[in-house]
Amino acid sequence: MINFLFLVLVMKNLLDSFYYLFIFLIPNLVSAQTDPQLYEIIEAVSAEQIEKDIRRLANFGTRHTLSDTLSETRGIGAARRWIKAEFEKISADCGNCLEVFYQRSLVPAEGNRRFDVDTWVVNVVAIQKGQLDPNKYIIMSGDIDSRITDPMNRTDDSPGANDNASGMAGTLEAARVLSKYKFPTSIIYTGLSGEEQGLFGGKYMAKKAKEDGWEIIGILNNDMIGNIHGIDGVVDNKSFRIFSEPTPVDLDEQKRIWYRFYGGEVDGPSRQLARYVHRMTSTYMPDMKPMMIYRLDRFGRGGHHRPFNDEGFAGVRIMESHENYNRQHQDIRSEDGVEYGDVIEGVDFNYAKKLTAVNAIALASIAWSPPSPKNVQIGGAVQPSTTLRWDAVSSEELSGYKIYWRETTEAQWQYSKFVGNVNRYVLENVVIDNYLFGVAAVSKSGHESVVAYPMTLIPRRN
Repeated sequence: MINFLFLVLVMKNLLDSFYYLFIFLIPNLVSAQTDPQLYEIIEAVSAEQIEKDIRRLANFGTRHTLSDTLSETRGIGAARRWIKAEFEKISADCGNCLEVFYQRSLVPAEGNRRFDVDTWVVNVVAIQKGQLDPNKYIIMSGDIDSRITDPMNRTDDSPGANDNASGMAGTLEAARVLSKYKFPTSIIYTGLSGEEQGLFGGKYMAKKAKEDGWEIIGILNNDMIGNIHGIDGVVDNKSFRIFSEPTPVDLDEQKRIWYRFYGGEVDGPSRQLARYVHRMTSTYMPDMKPMMIYRLDRFGRGGHHRPFNDEGFAGVRIMESHENYNRQHQDIRSEDGVEYGDVIEGVDFNYAKKLTAVNAIALASIAWSPPSPKNVQIGGAVQPSTTLRWDAVSSEELSGYKIYWRETTEAQWQYSKFVGNVNRYVLENVVIDNYLFGVAAVSKSGHESVVAYPMTLIPRRN
């Protein structure tokens, strides 16, 4: 009798395993393949080129926002002209595939404590237009400007090798690599100015994007991607941080009620973008260890993704895991045997290469993907199954949709199912109370959009 019960139990477990295989795993093979082109992109990123660009930027002496704009060899004017010229060279190599321009805004001294004269803050922008959705954009940014201890010191040397020549060099290198490919969606590579004086370059670009109706999928802000020697004594060239805010800052009362009663407090668009970068890295660069940080930015500090968040766009900050505060915002000096200053010796170029590759594959995959589903709805209260519905995505490249779900205490999506080209699906025997859900659009080549989280209920009449 005991042997018979044991045999029954074994058979039940086998049947459960086959059920899981056929219901969940096999359908996902349609969208789970990896793209060889993304491995090519990783290999194409050059540590040598990144080093060359970081050294060139550091050699401008200072890139302070208020520094010289007329010299050809020193100051922020020379630096931004060089960056623009580099983007133009990249464009020439790809048959003028980049639209390169300056984006200027005048910041008055009055009312801005880190400006003592009216100053033009100038971004450098390069747009690789998408072939199908040119008004949809995914952005990679680095910062042009630098500073030392006194935020108003515009004359002394401020090489800013890691903060943020590393992020700017990474953005240039991503443009070199990705300009060799064509994408349905547009990619923007940009050097933003005025970050150290108060995020002014990002504020202007985000505001202008909103006014002009740009459909921004998100911004990957790279700020310090080259240091591996932490102030905490840790040397780490494998891990990096992805900072993201949990929900949009412009929530209306209806959305606040939704988050309170139906969940999703950590499922805003920026957090989904962070999960996307995490998943791409884990899939294509498994030696790297992305760390999701559930904060807008470092404690009490800021970065150039924030202005985009303030305008309602998704945005994350990508950076090293272990900062060295002796090399940030410091006058170059030696005290009691400790070296201070953001100099070239503090940058690991191979690590900067890795984080540049992290950005490049995320940019490429998003740009190759259909748009995220809109108007995602959910239902299933007091029912054994969960139903999801969404508006159909209009895209020539669409293969279908993939539903994701996870336990409510998990940071990453745990389960998924490719459901084909439908706009409604019932997850049988998946109880809505126990999980959080999302939907992604999948291209014919297997690239997935950023996951869209449901924000309304399916009407009861349906």
